[in-house]
Amino acid sequence: MTRLDGRRSYDHPVSLRSAPDQLAASDVVRLSPAGRRVRLATAAVALALMLAGTLWGQDDAFPFGPFKMYAGRADPNATVVSTRVVGLTAAGAEVRLSGGQVGLRRAEFEGQLPRIEAHPELLGLLAESYAVRHPHAEELVDVQVVERHFRLSGGQQTGAYDDQVIVDYDLSEDGQ
Repeated sequence: MTRLDGRRSYDHPVSLRSAPDQLAASDVVRLSPAGRRVRLATAAVALALMLAGTLWGQDDAFPFGPFKMYAGRADPNATVVSTRVVGLTAAGAEVRLSGGQVGLRRAEFEGQLPRIEAHPELLGLLAESYAVRHPHAEELVDVQVVERHFRLSGGQQTGAYDDQVIVDYDLSEDGQ
């Protein structure tokens, strides 16, 4: 900050007085040689775990493994995949089954996707949850997991996309 007389606030001399509550040099407690060895060994183990996690670890080893979601850069001309779950009514209308619709967040669902692919009947639970939360809504007859592949060019959407149904569960098989 410049003062009215043209001097800057940081040009003023600083007086170096010791604070009365600072410890005198004789009051400092030094770490014993054994204590220093323990601290060095602990630091070496932590660094070794981080190095091993970086080279061979997976996301579930965080913080000693990489968080790969942020570890690299995506190709700006690649295809981006967006997964969604939809219910179909008898009239063919599509009802989105995510978030507040069924009480399951997208990340939670995507984490369970391999399990759902192995056991499609689990999609029936989403339909039940939807029916409980929306008692006056039209009944669902089918639940699908759909991947939408968006094409990018220079990191921007081109507007072109393809939908691919990766799991399809007919609710009439569920006895509903």
